Amino acid sequence: MQFGRLAKPLALSCLAVLLDPVSSTQVRAQGHDNHVGSVSQQRKPTREQNALVNEVIEATRRFKNVSSVEGPGEGFNLLFGCVSGGDFGAMGLHYVNLSLVDGNVDVMQPEIILFEPIPGGHIRITGVDYLVPKAAWEASHPGEGPPQLKGQLFHLFDSPNRFGLDPFYTLHVWAWKNNPNGTFTNWNPDVSCDAFNQPQATD
Repeated sequence: MQFGRLAKPLALSCLAVLLDPVSSTQVRAQGHDNHVGSVSQQRKPTREQNALVNEVIEATRRFKNVSSVEGPGEGFNLLFGCVSGGDFGAMGLHYVNLSLVDGNVDVMQPEIILFEPIPGGHIRITGVDYLVPKAAWEASHPGEGPPQLKGQLFHLFDSPNRFGLDPFYTLHVWAWKNNPNGTFTNWNPDVSCDAFNQPQATD
């Protein structure tokens, strides 16, 4: 399956990200049965990492107090419902913009906006998830190594994987909600799906 046909492969690749709770700081191949994230993640962001968080906040500020991230011209759609990792916490709601999935990384244009459901049928922004196919990245950035933002390396999901997809890179940034396990880890123990009940509206 190739990333050239974006809709279905991206949905499955995002699902691969959601089901594999490994640290985004480790740029290495992962087997499909990994369940526990790395503990080597820095718990206090460096200066550059704080700069990345600040840029993510600016890039997504418009989604904080709007009625829906799916508004006209935004291009984001909810996939997978609310993603919970049991003992790992949750990732919450993933609003994905398929048109942004290509061989480039732009801090101001994250491919996925993360939200968590809150009581009353509302949602609240928590961060973003950057996603780029490995083949597309290498084609447009030959010899550069894995993508990174402000010195924070993306995590490689290699193949073979349980979905038979080509390799891809991903980076979570918990810019709007603290993650006690690290700003760039996949699962957040302070996020819950308990209040998930569609239809959703932003808080």
